Order: sequence, then C-alpha cells, then structure tokens
Amino acid sequence: MLRGILPADKGSGSVTPGYAGGDTKNPDYYSVGTKTTGHAEVVKVVFDPAVIQLVDVLDVFWLIHDPTSLNKQGNDVGPQYRSIILFKDDQQKKIIESSIKKVQPLHNKAIVTEVKMLDRFYEAEPEHHNYFKNHPQQAYCQLTINPKLAKLREKYKTLLR
Repeated sequence: MLRGILPADKGSGSVTPGYAGGDTKNPDYYSVGTKTTGHAEVVKVVFDPAVIQLVDVLDVFWLIHDPTSLNKQGNDVGPQYRSIILFKDDQQKKIIESSIKKVQPLHNKAIVTEVKMLDRFYEAEPEHHNYFKNHPQQAYCQLTINPKLAKLREKYKTLLR
C-alpha cells in the first residue's frame, strides 16, 4: 500500500504482499483462503528507519486498517483477514505495544490486533503484487482501497509524492 505513495527519499524501501503468522509451509492464496493454514494475508514493509520511524509506519497502519475487527476487514471475513503485526525483535515489539496503547483511546472497541514474532514470510503470487495499480476499476479497489487512500492523502500529505 505504501509503495508508489511514499517516495524512496521518504523512507519507503518496498512493500510486498504475502502470507505469514501460520504453520503451513509454502502457502498460497488458495490454501490461505481455506482458513486451515493459520496464515494471514499480510504486507511486508521495508523502510529506512533513519528516514521514517516504525511509529510513523504504524500510524499509517492504524489510519487505513480496522484494528478492532476480529478476523474481518471490510467485507473480507476469516482468520486470514485478522489484524496482525509481526515484529523482528524486542525493540519493535515494544514500539508496537506502545503504539497500540496510544491509539486505543481513539477507538470505541478494543484493539484486537495480534502481535507476534515473525517466523517466516511467504511472498504472494505475482498477480497479487501492485493489485490496486493493475486493477484500479475493480469494485474492491474503488470501494475499499480508494477511501483508504483518500484518508491517507488527507492526513499524511508530507509523506506522499
């Protein structure tokens, strides 16, 4: 979601769709959709912390994502759509937990975002890369992604191209 929005000089290295958080080795879109792999559909965000901090990336996450919805995002339902943040070390975990405490008062319901150590990330199939760019007229892009981008553009003008 951030690639193509945050320029490289703003700290956005790469954004890659994929699957993580489960037990099945080498999952794909269809196996994750069976709700038996334990994996969630995720996005791996690589950024330069000298340019943009994890707290800023998390602020964008909270803005464009519903962290209070258990196993559901918009019309997508199932454990593969759960709210999850995967961290690589204890420092990231502390930042994430602090961020959750900061944004919880902004929500009427409890934040249910799962926070756990990243074991392994599996990159999604090529057709899932740059989905919005490649399918801008699809209903999902128009009804789900466009409103999120509008919120992002409004609040984070300084981070955008």
